[in-house]
Amino acid sequence: MERAADLQDTASLTLKFKFNPKLGIDNPVLSLAEDHDPSDPWNLARPRFCLLSKEEGKSFGFHLRQELGRAGHVVCRVDPGTSAQRQGLQEGDRILGVNNNAVEHEDYAVVVRRIRASSPRVLLTVLARHVHDVARAQLGEDAHLCPTLGPGVRPRLCHIVKDEGGFGFSVTHGNQGPFWLVLSTGGAAERAGVPPGARLLEVNGVSVEKFTHNQLTRKLWQSGQQVTLLVAGPEVEEQCRQLGLPLAAPLAEGWALPTKPRCLHLQKGPRGFGFLLREEKGLDGRPGQFLWDVDPGLPAEKAGMQAGDRLVAVAGESVEGLGHEETVSRIRAQGSCVSLIVVDPDADRFFSMVRLSPLLFLENTEAPTFPQGSGSAPLVETEDPSLEDTGVPSVPLGSRQCSLYPGPGGGYGFRLSCVADGPRLFISQVTPGGSAARAGLRVGDVILEVNGYSVGGESDLERLQQLPEAEPPLCLKLAARSPWGLEAWIPLVAVEDGALASDLL
Repeated sequence: MERAADLQDTASLTLKFKFNPKLGIDNPVLSLAEDHDPSDPWNLARPRFCLLSKEEGKSFGFHLRQELGRAGHVVCRVDPGTSAQRQGLQEGDRILGVNNNAVEHEDYAVVVRRIRASSPRVLLTVLARHVHDVARAQLGEDAHLCPTLGPGVRPRLCHIVKDEGGFGFSVTHGNQGPFWLVLSTGGAAERAGVPPGARLLEVNGVSVEKFTHNQLTRKLWQSGQQVTLLVAGPEVEEQCRQLGLPLAAPLAEGWALPTKPRCLHLQKGPRGFGFLLREEKGLDGRPGQFLWDVDPGLPAEKAGMQAGDRLVAVAGESVEGLGHEETVSRIRAQGSCVSLIVVDPDADRFFSMVRLSPLLFLENTEAPTFPQGSGSAPLVETEDPSLEDTGVPSVPLGSRQCSLYPGPGGGYGFRLSCVADGPRLFISQVTPGGSAARAGLRVGDVILEVNGYSVGGESDLERLQQLPEAEPPLCLKLAARSPWGLEAWIPLVAVEDGALASDLL
């Protein structure tokens, strides 16, 4: 109700193009008619940028869903007291960009993976729903509304090691930031990729924009023999100013970093993969999944795995925050060829210090692709024998009926996916201890009927949207396993926490 008046004013919104000779592109700029009150708090004349930071053990604080029947990714809920709320993200906002990637026309699952892979910090480009609708009406569905930096024009994360000349830079004098760097010719900073005239944004993951000169000097001195700086050259500053982009760390590219994530590709041998996956706390106290007992001569060691590596991603998808069982399930779903992204303890400490995801710096790491297999033997040793895989049969094993009642949070505790170019819906995730798990639902089960209605037609999605309003119990007719294999699944919908077709991020 608070936005009713604002929605009535959408007719006064106009969209103009401003040619940027430096970028060589036409930048769309949303503007308001002259009679629009400039003091109106809903004056969203340009896309908004929300730099979110995830606190330890928490989410960014918003729920994302895909609109049915049209492109776009919509914020459907913002949790109070979270980073999302503090940074101004609002229910109904359309996600146009994630860091420096325009995502409006990307698949929903890809957008979710981008956001999760960026944790603990992510920059979102958003438009309010009514502004977005006006822009689309004037420009069409295929127009790009998200400003992005040009190729090679990005802030830089530079790791500098002292030499006989020190760090090789001095800082412009002033009582308080912002600060700019003056480089020594041929010095350590220049060799580490710091551009001339760079603006200093962060030191070892801490913003120094509001530091006093004394505080900055103390911070640099405390760094010892090496320091990691986030900097922006003059060209980056200018582009960000013209586009309205903040000089945010998730936009950065790495220069002379001391360590990088590693992409491992394992093909199962007769004796398995040869490693143990264990859940434990890392050196910084954060819980995670760690790789141990790497057997000499087996595929894990040959691929470059080292005992003590932290598992960061499976098949390119972040496993941060996942429990042991779900991580094992994702590995097993890869079949006999497994793709893992890992960091060693030094890399783990480094990316934790700079508060950036190692997955943001994977672009320069070789990441060949493997065809996914359908092996039925255990993919990885675990400390829980009950997790041993029984395989994925190539045909369904009959059908069964399950009746589910919502749990204490109002959800049923499972997630659905659909197969590419196929009519079937599948159970792709089951929450341990939830209603679905207690009723016997298993990952890979095929949905044949929902509340007595056959599934497999064009009205499936519409029927699924009505599930949260349906009177319990939820009655499902299931086939035992998918005939298409796990690799063909497309994430579709979650039926948990009472929020259909949304992901908590």
